Amino acid sequence: MKRRALISVSNKEGLVPFVQALIEQGVEVVSTGGTKRTLQEAGLPVIGISDVTGFPEILDGRVKTLHPNIHGGLLAMRESEDHQAQLKEHQITPIDFVVVNLYPFQQTIAKPEATFADAIENIDIGGPSMLRAAAKNHAHVTVVVDPGDYDVVISELKENGAVGDETRRKLAAKVFRHTASYDAVIAEYLTDAVGEDSPETYTVTYEKKQDLRYGENPHQKATFYRKPLGAKSSIANAVQLHGKELSYNNINDADAALSIVKEFAEPAAVAVKHMNPCGVGIGETIEEAYDRAYEADPVSIFGGIVALNREVDVETAKKLKEIFLEIVIAPSFTQEALDVLTTKKNLRLLTVSMDKEEGAERRITSIHGGALVQEEDHVGLDEANLSIPTTREPTEKEWTALKLAWRVVKHVKSNAIILANDQMTVGVGAGQMNRVGAAKIAIEQAGDKAKGSVMGSDAFFPMGDTVEAAGKAGVTAIIQPGGSIRDEESIAKANEYGIAMVFTGVRHFKH
Repeated sequence: MKRRALISVSNKEGLVPFVQALIEQGVEVVSTGGTKRTLQEAGLPVIGISDVTGFPEILDGRVKTLHPNIHGGLLAMRESEDHQAQLKEHQITPIDFVVVNLYPFQQTIAKPEATFADAIENIDIGGPSMLRAAAKNHAHVTVVVDPGDYDVVISELKENGAVGDETRRKLAAKVFRHTASYDAVIAEYLTDAVGEDSPETYTVTYEKKQDLRYGENPHQKATFYRKPLGAKSSIANAVQLHGKELSYNNINDADAALSIVKEFAEPAAVAVKHMNPCGVGIGETIEEAYDRAYEADPVSIFGGIVALNREVDVETAKKLKEIFLEIVIAPSFTQEALDVLTTKKNLRLLTVSMDKEEGAERRITSIHGGALVQEEDHVGLDEANLSIPTTREPTEKEWTALKLAWRVVKHVKSNAIILANDQMTVGVGAGQMNRVGAAKIAIEQAGDKAKGSVMGSDAFFPMGDTVEAAGKAGVTAIIQPGGSIRDEESIAKANEYGIAMVFTGVRHFKH
């Protein structure tokens, strides 16, 4: 019996030569709509879907393949005498190959002008049904959803006269991944449309961006995935212009650096090591901002990641070149800057949009056997309920420094303390088991620069010891959430040292 293929694709890449090769291997082709027209225009013999079903395409093409003559041909088991008898009784021809890809739902909703009606019309029904049926019956049916698999199918047909069991199973697994991902995007779109914040099941999908050499450590395997329609201002959507392949740790650090630098509207530079900022600087120019980020901690920046929120010019590039850095991230580089930086063979140069995007993506943190899902922490001082419980209020210069410290401390691993002036960070205490310990690290790092600086804390002070350490170091103002049952102790200590203290009412834990 002559073998039959059912072909209906929105992606016409490589279609004509693939079908030509199938026909040369004795396969007859059934097709629909635009795919049929493309093949006929190429001079290839094609059977129309209506000739198989005996029924016209109806409802503007919504119904054309949902028919027993199609799904019977897909699902019949060849070894079953009963199935074969039923096919014969109902004059159904078995289908041996299914080549289908789906309506472009994801591409449709990515368009700014797309309406809800446009989205609904691009939910494919017949395509997933055919793919799932063929993939279920992959013992007998070869199912192809990706043009990248055309060559292997033709190669095995030419060499062996049939597609092997292992290849058919691999192709079937790919189909179920594809339809699951397709449905996940639709589910997310509709869930968001109805405002459901905490659905009973949470299905997400990611597209493979690249294999990584290894994970956090060399003995761990790792892969980098990108969220379909995820934030454009993301490392997942960055363009690498130069340098070695990104590593697992590079990506995590780069994500942290980008998150911090996007906090600033003015020219800003951020240096990151191990997902914590070691230096943050602002200035009138990006060169000035970088100078201050470097000055904040010229030791820790070595081997780090630098993110800048303005185009990198040649003068800044010359300074970036002077030390060993893993990555430089910026919205753009001048050609002169690229000429300077690309002389360093391994330095990774990334461009990424720095635009602030509306809405907060959900962050997924995996735990053993489960996941935690939460909105990103996008709350800033504009949303905070500020109050000043101390006798003295901050000066204008202190306010500038406090705002800088508060923007940065939310991105530092808890317990977190930042010391800053109105131009840059001068001390960072990160990831400590108690808050006064984090403060002591930040104060020690700041050295003489602690005097006249301000302090930012990601959470309240459980007692007055942190304020006392700040006072002794010469800190003049503090910003912290407040809300401890011992706030009065901290307020009294602040007044004792003449410190102006601001309560925000907002906590910024980062574990």
